[in-house]
Amino acid sequence: MLEVRWKQRFENFENAFNKLKMVIEVYKKDNNNEIYQMAMIQAFEFTYELGWKTMKDFLKHEGIKVNMPRETIKQAFTNEIIEDGQVWIDMLEDRNLMSHTYSEENAKTAIDHIVNNYVPSIEQVHSYFKERL
Repeated sequence: MLEVRWKQRFENFENAFNKLKMVIEVYKKDNNNEIYQMAMIQAFEFTYELGWKTMKDFLKHEGIKVNMPRETIKQAFTNEIIEDGQVWIDMLEDRNLMSHTYSEENAKTAIDHIVNNYVPSIEQVHSYFKERL
């Protein structure tokens, strides 16, 4: 059952990541569009949530019990699921900031981080799981 769980979660993660990449492409054509900015932030939040939860389910499948995002990120780094643990911690902090406090300045900073820093790390985790299907 646990093996199936991480694979099901990965499917959802993959779908969310594909949507995030689509939104980024549209945003790059019109980066002043606030709707695209909001869509990117929302797509990132979904992708991030599904990413860390996929890691959590996979770790459980491997016999490692974790619950919270920070704990999951640390174990995923230790187990070489993710290459850059700090980027995932940064994602967690940006995600928390965006879901609890919205300001245009925070949004622009988060968007810059998403496009320039986070997508490569998400891609790396996506590839890790894709190879294990």
